Amino acid sequence: MKTKEFIYGNHCFDYELIRQNRKTLSLTVRPDLGIVVKCPDYAEDNRIDQFLKRKWFWMVKQLRYFEKYQRKIYRREYISGESFMYLGRQYQLIVRKGDDGISLIKGKLMIDTSKSVSNGQYNKKLINDWYLNRAEIVFKQRFEEVLQGFNYDQPPELELRKMNKRWGSFLGNKKIYLNPLLISTSKECVDYVITHELCHVKHRNHDKKFYAFLKSKMPDWERRKEKLEGCLY
Repeated sequence: MKTKEFIYGNHCFDYELIRQNRKTLSLTVRPDLGIVVKCPDYAEDNRIDQFLKRKWFWMVKQLRYFEKYQRKIYRREYISGESFMYLGRQYQLIVRKGDDGISLIKGKLMIDTSKSVSNGQYNKKLINDWYLNRAEIVFKQRFEEVLQGFNYDQPPELELRKMNKRWGSFLGNKKIYLNPLLISTSKECVDYVITHELCHVKHRNHDKKFYAFLKSKMPDWERRKEKLEGCLY
């Protein structure tokens, strides 16, 4: 992988170029505004430039899309009044004294804490532990249900793994990994990520066969993917 420069008119972008044993080119714009191009091992620079020019409007659209959501990032203090997402819904945080515990009550994320209600670090720990526990339960349920739509003789196992740039991953070692942060998105987005990774069991690359298989398993996958891309890591 190496960093390359793409100039188009008055615009200049850096992108990561990854050469692989593949036949087609692909373009990805990450939520951190990183641009990644994957190409065949011996693809010429001119072919890559022409590909980027064809993808220009889509690339700019994606960059603007993620820039809009980056502006919403702020430093959390984990005190009453802040908002948190869980399974696609927004909840207002309420912190109160009591035995340690978290519950959802009428649009509120209620934290009972044995420490001071203003102890942001401890509140953060309680929330993160709760999110992780909920992710383990919900992802297992969704995985088992989605898996029923596949006829794999030896289905992969499910594990949770923190990832900086991915919601999910299938590494070819009979395991599917889901990012615990996915618990903040809706169940239909969770199902999309699981379905996407389960399709990789049969088709490792993002080629036409993969997308045809994904379409057969989830006809509205593009809508779900677009919805997922609006979520923050």
